[in-house]
Formats: sequence, structure tokens, C-alpha cells
Amino acid sequence: MAVQKQLLCIATVVCLLTVTSAEVFSAIVELEKVLQAEQVIAADLRWYISMEEQRLQVLREIADDYDRHSQEALVDATSHVSNPINAFLLVKRFTSDWDQVEALIRNNTSEAFLQSISDTLSYFPDEEDLNGAATALLRLQDTYALDTEMLARGEIQGVKQATTLSAGDCFELGRMAYNQGDYYHSILWMQQALDWLYYETNKTADTVLTLDYLAYSTYMQGNLRHAILFTDQLLSIDPEHVRAQNNKRYYEQMLEEQEGAQQMGDTGDLPQEQWNNPRPLDDYRAGEEFQVYERLCRDEETHDYPLKHKLTCQLRAYHPMYYLQPLREEVMYFDPFIAVYHNLLSESEIAKVKEIAGPRLNRATVQNPQTGNLETAFYRVSKSAWLADYDDPLIAQISAKVEAMSNLTLDTAEELQVLNYGIGGHYEPHYDFARRRERNTFEEWRGNRMATPIFYMSDVEAGGATVFPQIGVKLWPEKGALGYWLNLRKSGEGDYLTRHAGCPVLTGSKWVCNKWLHERGQEFARPCGLDPEE
Repeated sequence: MAVQKQLLCIATVVCLLTVTSAEVFSAIVELEKVLQAEQVIAADLRWYISMEEQRLQVLREIADDYDRHSQEALVDATSHVSNPINAFLLVKRFTSDWDQVEALIRNNTSEAFLQSISDTLSYFPDEEDLNGAATALLRLQDTYALDTEMLARGEIQGVKQATTLSAGDCFELGRMAYNQGDYYHSILWMQQALDWLYYETNKTADTVLTLDYLAYSTYMQGNLRHAILFTDQLLSIDPEHVRAQNNKRYYEQMLEEQEGAQQMGDTGDLPQEQWNNPRPLDDYRAGEEFQVYERLCRDEETHDYPLKHKLTCQLRAYHPMYYLQPLREEVMYFDPFIAVYHNLLSESEIAKVKEIAGPRLNRATVQNPQTGNLETAFYRVSKSAWLADYDDPLIAQISAKVEAMSNLTLDTAEELQVLNYGIGGHYEPHYDFARRRERNTFEEWRGNRMATPIFYMSDVEAGGATVFPQIGVKLWPEKGALGYWLNLRKSGEGDYLTRHAGCPVLTGSKWVCNKWLHERGQEFARPCGLDPEE
């Protein structure tokens, strides 16, 4: 089979991706541009098809003319060509006239058409985006414990929200996981592809190839007997499959060595094997913090806060700006202080910020603590833009709101950072402040990050919470609200309980903006305490 010949050694397939700057997957706003481009392309394709249909219609008429002429002439070919007029016209038909026909045949405008739509095509995703989208889907599956079949049906948290995946779609997810050495997800999605293939009339994936991937992934997860059973299924369809024959002999030899036992016989008589398909987790992801992080993302309760009954909601006026319209403060935790201030940004303000930031969005980066360089990272998937107060009066107004709310100076604050999270967009547990070994992270004149104000500029249908794994606090995105916490204690030391994360966005679009406040210039606004631990 042609597909099998192309895949000479499935065990060593490596997915080589071209790195580009498109990164459509890392921001929902970029995917919206893809949909708009799709609409433009649809109209352009219809125009192109219309032009091609006209060209082909002319060629069809020429073909009909040739057919009619030849049938009439071949009734008495000798008599026809012996007529000098007919002979001349026949020669002319396939010399000067044929030049015109050949030009019409060659006049395929596909290259010109592709050139004309090149600007629109620049919005289209590439292989990196496909890989990023697949990785994001698998991340969501893990974080929110989504059932593979339900996800394949387009059902998220029990609600039909998307198109059902075909067997080919499931196979592609499994193949991409396989190419990354992720046999856990490869098994889940290859099995789903097989299930879907059983019901498909027009098969969208190759059963033999699917079983080939599934058998090897099963072996890599330590399930030798099951790998043999899948390989036998494959050989029952394609008995001449050389790699499967070799793999079966290898699996049987491995099993015999493991058991130190007899020659393998009929695989149907093999004793039952405990199915094993563990999710691959490195030491950190297998640890308590990451497990708590994922539980919080699923809105589970992880901590019993003894002061929970004292948490309050009240109107606050820390500054004259809020005397007439007080802040709606909801305290989420006392130490460290974490609060949410509701209705702080209006719809029009949010729309304007998005409008200004949209053209400037680039893949969000993190600072490498060793090199000090800004880098993209798999644990932070979003696009960001930085807006200065002088970019627009509205940005200065938002900064003023932060200053009045916090009672801290903005003299050393950073510019407003606007972020849009993409497919499964997230930011794994991290600190906003720089620790002792990272003191060079921020300029000396700024000092460390003292406080984090984060505006939520969209509601999120599911997921996307800001969570604090050390203390079990969850801040759910609420359009117009501001989350706020202090990263440093009064002594200037970082508060390690403020370690937090942005949960993956399950469905919806998450827009936020941050205005980080630094410690320099705050000496009188927030003086040191008498207790070093304060």
C-alpha cells in the first residue's frame, strides 16, 4: 500500500516544523482574522471558478467541433482530404488554429490567481500553528479531564459546542502526539480513530496505518500482549505487511524474555494483561503543586481557609476619584492581600484598549533568569502588546484608576500590558516578582514588582481562571473587573504564597491587561514594618 511505503519506519518518525512568526494558535484574535480571510478566499475562489468554467466551456465547444468534423469527414476520408479546400482547412486547423487552442489550454490562471490572493493567504495558519493547536487541545483534555470520545463528538463539559471530529481528524491528533513521543495521547486518539472508522462509510483514515501507530504506541507504554493483538489485527487486513511481521516477532521475543518462558503460541490464548497507559509527567508535573493547579482550574476546592468566613465585600473609597462612585471590593484572601474590584472598566474602554492593542500583538515572552533574554515558552501561550500612557488618553486614564485604587505611585510602573490568550491559552505557575537570584530581571531604578493589578477584559465561557496553588484562591475572569494582589511583603521580600497561574482557556476568548507596580518610590506609600516578617 502506498501509504505504508511512505512510512518506512514508524518508530522513528520525527515531526520537523518550520518556525515562523505567524503563531495563529497563540491568540484568539488571530484566529478571528483567519475566519475573515476564509470568507474573502471563498469569494475569490468563486470568481476564479467562474473564469475557469468559461475557459473550459470554450475548450468543450472546440472538442465538440473536432468530434463533429472528424465523424463527418471519416465517412469518406479520401474524398474529403482530396478536396484542396478541405485539405487546407485541415492543415490550418492543426497549425495556426491549434496555436490558439494550445494557448487557451495553457491559459490556466492559477499562478496569477495565487499571486493575487497572497496577501490574504498570509493570514492562514502554518504547520507550527497546527502543531500548537493540537498540543493545546491535548493540554485541555488533560487539565479539564475531558473524555476522548466526548471531545471527538465536539462536546465540552456536556455541551455540544463544536463539529464532530472525523476518524481522519482523530488520527491526525494521534499522529502528532506520536511524533512528539507522547504515546499516551497517541493511544487515546488512535483508538478513537479506529472506533470512528468502524462507522464511516467514506473512510477518512487508513485502518492499517492507524493500527500500525496504535500497536507501536501500545508497546511503548509497556503493553506487549496488547501490542501483539493490535499487530495481529493489522496482519489480518494486510498479511504482507513487512514491518508488522517484524514487529510481531520482536514483541513475542520481548515477551518471552520478560517472562523467561515458553515459545509464544496462538496470541488468542494469551493470558489477560493489565492495561497500562500512564500520562507522561515530568517530576514537576507529577508533583503536588501542578496537581493542585489543575484541580483549581477544574474549580475543585483544594484548601480549607480558616478565615473564609471573614472575607467580605464592601464599597471602598481609597482616593477622591472614588468618592462618588466607590470601588466594589471583594476580598479573596488576607495575607497575602488578594482582592477583586468589580466594574472598573466600561465596555467602551475595553473596546478601545483592544482596538489600540490589536495591531501590536506579538507572542508573549518570559525572561530567562540565566541569560536575562526574553524568550517564548511552551508554558506561556498568549500574545501581548505594551501600551504607554502617551499612546492614547484612555491608557493614561486606566493608569490613573490603578494609581487611585492602589494608593501607590506609578512613577516606576511598567507600561500597560495587553494579552489575548489563544487555543488553550495558559500560563503555568510562576511568580510576578524577581527572586534573589533574579535581581537583574528589573532595572535598578524600578526595583522589584510590588503589586499586580490585572484587568479582565472579557468573560470566558469555561476555564481561564487565575489560580494560586499555594493557598487555593481562584479568580474567575469577569469583564470589567480588576484582580489585585501584593507580591512583596513590607520587608521587601517576595511573598511566595503569591505564586499563581493562568488556567488554559477551555472555551471563549480571554483578554486581560496588567499594570505592574514596582517598589521604588513607594517608601512613603507603603513603608517598611517593624517586624521583618511583616
